[in-house]
Amino acid sequence: MERLPRQKERDTETEHETTGQEGVRSCPECESTTLTRSADGSEISCEDCGLILEEETIDRGPEWRAFNAAERDSKSRVGAPTTQTMHDKGLTTTIDWKNQDAYGRSLSSEKRSQMNRLRKWQERIRTKDAGERNLQFALSETDRMASALGVPRSVREVASVLYRRALEEDLIRGRSIEGVATSTLYAACRMEGIPRSLDEIAAVSRVDRMEIGRTYRYISKELGLEMQPVDPKKYVPRFCSELELPDEVQSKANEIIDTTAEKGMLSGKSPTGYAAAAIYAGALLCNKKKTQREVADVAQVTEVTIRNRYQEQIAAMGIHE
Repeated sequence: MERLPRQKERDTETEHETTGQEGVRSCPECESTTLTRSADGSEISCEDCGLILEEETIDRGPEWRAFNAAERDSKSRVGAPTTQTMHDKGLTTTIDWKNQDAYGRSLSSEKRSQMNRLRKWQERIRTKDAGERNLQFALSETDRMASALGVPRSVREVASVLYRRALEEDLIRGRSIEGVATSTLYAACRMEGIPRSLDEIAAVSRVDRMEIGRTYRYISKELGLEMQPVDPKKYVPRFCSELELPDEVQSKANEIIDTTAEKGMLSGKSPTGYAAAAIYAGALLCNKKKTQREVADVAQVTEVTIRNRYQEQIAAMGIHE
């Protein structure tokens, strides 16, 4: 029988020492089973007596140091991180179109023909089946709409994950790719606390508002998304910024929303219309008057909605015109 290396023998002995009768690992010093691993994963220690059971001195980080983002990018020798916003998660090969070698010299005609053939086949094999082509088109649509809405990268990642789940559970069948992609983006905006109204989503989508709402309700039900009602206060900063109103108006609008919501007036009301009316009322109270038309254009609601909500809010606040 071949003899184990000395280091492996020691590791085996340590493992036997620190494993209890029932296979539960324990401390050889105090026989406690409360063991913790350090944040960087290099040590396992006993919480009761402090004995270090395992210590790994291997530094798995890079051998170089960087003190700013530019220096880190210049020294890094790996590719971009994986992302859910691409159908292949970013793990792909890209053949440049410059027709130049590593030294910047032009390629010969024979090499250019070879590169053209490689690019052609690269594009063909990137999407091997209909499911991947579906995903590629849907994620490009999500990226386009997210860019038009100006939402951060995190929303795009969440929307891509939701679409992948819908595709895996076969929820796309019988529905348009654009409709499902738009509804997952709408759900992602709500989940990330950066809500956009259905009208805003429909303005950048290729499907109408009714289909987006219908598909969103179906997707959220099937995927078990527990959505809370949108807080009108989340719209206030963006609307005030577009109307170029000061912070005092924003604070007053939030105060109006809080006071009237406590009286149960928010139930059944559109959050965008409610926020717009609170901003209109706050601007009047702070002597920063904006017309109902200006506020309605920013919030994408009608002037009638603002007037109705405004009357209800000032009555609840006890303010007389």
